Amino acid sequence: MDLTYLLDHVDEALLGALLGLFVGGVFGIAAQRSSFCLRAATVEFARGQLGPRTAVWLLAFSTAVIWVQAARLAGLFAPEEARMMAVTGSWSGAIIGGLMFGAGMVLARGCSGRLLVLAATGNLRSVISGLVFAVTAQMALHGWLSPLRNWLAGLWTTPNGRNIDMLATLGLPDGMGLVLGLATAGMALWLAARHAIGWVQLVFASGVGFAIALGWVLTFSLSQQAFDPVTVTSATFSGPSANTLMFFLTESPDLDFDIGLVPGVFLGAFIAAALSRQLRFQGFDGESQMRRSLTGAVLMGFGAMLAGGCAIGAGVTGGSIFVATAWIALLCMWIGAVITDFLVDQAGRTVAA
Repeated sequence: MDLTYLLDHVDEALLGALLGLFVGGVFGIAAQRSSFCLRAATVEFARGQLGPRTAVWLLAFSTAVIWVQAARLAGLFAPEEARMMAVTGSWSGAIIGGLMFGAGMVLARGCSGRLLVLAATGNLRSVISGLVFAVTAQMALHGWLSPLRNWLAGLWTTPNGRNIDMLATLGLPDGMGLVLGLATAGMALWLAARHAIGWVQLVFASGVGFAIALGWVLTFSLSQQAFDPVTVTSATFSGPSANTLMFFLTESPDLDFDIGLVPGVFLGAFIAAALSRQLRFQGFDGESQMRRSLTGAVLMGFGAMLAGGCAIGAGVTGGSIFVATAWIALLCMWIGAVITDFLVDQAGRTVAA
């Protein structure tokens, strides 16, 4: 993708932030209109169902895989240049952090990306939980919690200073990633038809996956054409949330894709909610819900930084390029969420009954 014209008229750092704003806007609109949420899908699964929320998540995930792998085959994107592929991965971080994140998103009633989308619609519970998530992520990245994160992440790492490309390691043909994406999309569409999900929701669910691919292609193109080094990345909400928080708290903030992403998601979700008349203030129902949500936000903030990404960053963005630790983190998020729902919500209803 040729960005020469834009680079001739816009500073590289500012252009990166504007691309993040654009990708975030697409993601925010699509996520709000489709009700895309990993927590909702895992709770359905924990209760023995493969319902509409699972179908929406699978369609978003598979669409990301399809677009990203198609872009790779077309030469528009090179997964080996991606930040999460080019650095040492952590098996221990993916397992421990994934379990923590999965438990946290059930307690907070939404993953970090979902909290940002809900905050844009007027959900004050999500605003507070999202801020706690961002603060905890920053503490895990550069603050008091960083030594613990580094120690846990260093227990078991990938060899040779890089992460592992699952497709290459397994010796699969170039087009196998695309085939796997199409097969998953077929399953998602079968579930959608079974539960009579409307085509509008399906289009927006696909839009979530398209936003992931768009981020990869745009940052890769910028990295190939910019004079200064540019990180090849896409949508994720752990590092960008922490960086965006510091952007507004420091005197000389640096612009990049991550800084534009979070405001873009918020703005996109706000516009989508306003146009569909879904803006309304909501707060905590009581003290117990506040404790639960804030505990979940802390677990997600630390867990995401340890796992190398959140439910979006590792679960969809990393999964779309077949980063091995991202797939492990996603699996552990499902496991952590299922166990937490069983122990906290399902067991609680049984006791109350």
